[in-house]
Parts: sequence; structure tokens; C-alpha cells
Amino acid sequence: MDRSMPMITNPVIVISRSFYILWNQQSLSRHLRVVTMKISAICPIGILEKVSNLPNWQKKDPSLNLPWELNTLPIFSDSSPLYHTLKKPEPSTPEEERDLELGHQRLLKLCQRSEELNVPLSVDAEDTFAQPAIDYLTYFSALLYNSNRDSKRNPIVFGTIQAYLKDARERLLLASKAAEKMGVPIGFTLVRGAYMSRDRKLAGKLGFESPIHNTIQETHACYNDSASFMLDKIADGSGAVVLATHNVESGRLAATKARDLGIGKENERLQFAQLYGMSEALSFGLKNAGFQVSKYLTIGPVELRKTEGSSPLQPLVDSS
Repeated sequence: MDRSMPMITNPVIVISRSFYILWNQQSLSRHLRVVTMKISAICPIGILEKVSNLPNWQKKDPSLNLPWELNTLPIFSDSSPLYHTLKKPEPSTPEEERDLELGHQRLLKLCQRSEELNVPLSVDAEDTFAQPAIDYLTYFSALLYNSNRDSKRNPIVFGTIQAYLKDARERLLLASKAAEKMGVPIGFTLVRGAYMSRDRKLAGKLGFESPIHNTIQETHACYNDSASFMLDKIADGSGAVVLATHNVESGRLAATKARDLGIGKENERLQFAQLYGMSEALSFGLKNAGFQVSKYLTIGPVELRKTEGSSPLQPLVDSS
């Protein structure tokens, strides 16, 4: 082995259903930079879709009362697509509210465990039809667990922004501004996205414009602009970011700006991440430059969207 090549020994673990119990039973913190989870692993996707319909409609009709509504950050921008909810949804049933509460409690348990181990928990993005509920639960948890973190420590709860969505940067700015106003540090994982085919197909089926950027260049610009914005947040002590990307130019731009802002390479509020077995040259290049770099490892059954999204046959996704 070339001893001049740095070892990347700090994985990002991606939680699937089978990992939920494992994370709560044993300490995995020694080699972890961040744990990434999907809320659909702890709450039925149908419940997340149903719950998403309610704030979707409330955005259209502010008079709609949600009895379970909690204090959270903005989950929509003015340009966010609301076509998933074409008519006023039925109120949640007691069983649905119970399932939602169970999922919420599981999320809080994971947040508590992450706080005990001082390992950030990043909540992954999913399909647009379920994302409002995911953001809603994530932001509530972030306000709860990040509020006592000072500028020298990572936030505990991170949300995820998919830069291939047209409203991504605006939602990022709104949530960050609201968190800053509350004095709560905010963390985000930035990805390009992994649900393009499904999101486009659903929008087309309903007769609406795709929520996905029209060109790969627009997606790249959104990702790089969002990364630049979050680096500014790191510099002023109000934010943190995991730049999950396989794109060499995005890595170069972020590393250059971090250097220009004087963000120390030991600063754990800036992390880069790639899927294990992919973009090794980028990972080692960033590590050689002294930055915090992790490799995504999945535990439990997962779909192959991430790898498919990084295929040159689907260049707009460029998954991460």
C-alpha cells in the first residue's frame, strides 16, 4: 500500500430498517462522522405522504388547522410544487396520528442517541410527495437538539437538500434564515438528488411542470451556490454542511472557498462524503488537502438509486 495515500477511516452510515435497533443498542461513534437515516425506515411511507398533503393544502389555504402542528422551520418556498395535493385532504385518523407519533418518537430516540455519542444525525431526502412531512419532523428535531450547540460544535440534526429541485436553494435560504433568527445552528447535507425519474413521472402524470431543473448546468449551479452559501454559514458560526458529491468541480470549488474564508481544515462543520467504492480520486484528493472526508456505507437492504443516479446515462442526477 502507498503509505503516502491517506486512509479514510470515518464512514457515514446510512440507516435502513435493520440498523435502527443496532444504533440504539451499541456505540458506533468511534469511527463515525455522521449517521444518515431515512424517516421512511421508522415511519410508513404512506403516513408520510398523507401527512405531507396537509401542510401542502395549508400552504394553499392558511385557514386549515392542524391540531398536531409543532414549532418548526419553513418547509416550503413560494416556488415549491404543491401539485401532490389537488383537493382538500381528509383529516388524519386516530390510527394515522398514532403511527406518525410513533415515527416521531423513534426519530427523537435516534436524535437523543446521536447527542449522547456526539455523532450528527442527517435525515435523508426522499420523494417529493413525502418530503414536506420529512422536513417538518427533521426541523422540529433540529430546533430541539441543536439549540444548545455552540459555534465550536457540530449541530446534531442535519436536514438534506436535493439540489436538482428548482425550489432547493430558496428552501435552504428560508430555513437557514429562520434558524439563525432563533439563534439555532443549522446543518444540511447537500446532494444533487436520487428520485428524478419518479418525481418527473408523477408531475407529468398530473399535468404539471417537472420540479427538477431543466438542465444539468442548472443543477450544478444550484448545488455549488448552495454549498457556497453554507460555507458562509460555517464561517460566521451559524451552520454546518456535509457536501455529499461525486463531482470533482464541486469539490474543488468548495475546497477553494473554504480556504479563502479561513475555514480550518480541522473544522468538523465542513465535511465531504462519497459513496464507498465511488469517486476514490476525489475522496483521496480532498483528504490529501486536509479536509474531513467520509465514505457512505449502507447497512440493511437499500435500493440502487444512488449508484444509478451517478451513471453517465443519467447525468442530471449525478446522485450526490
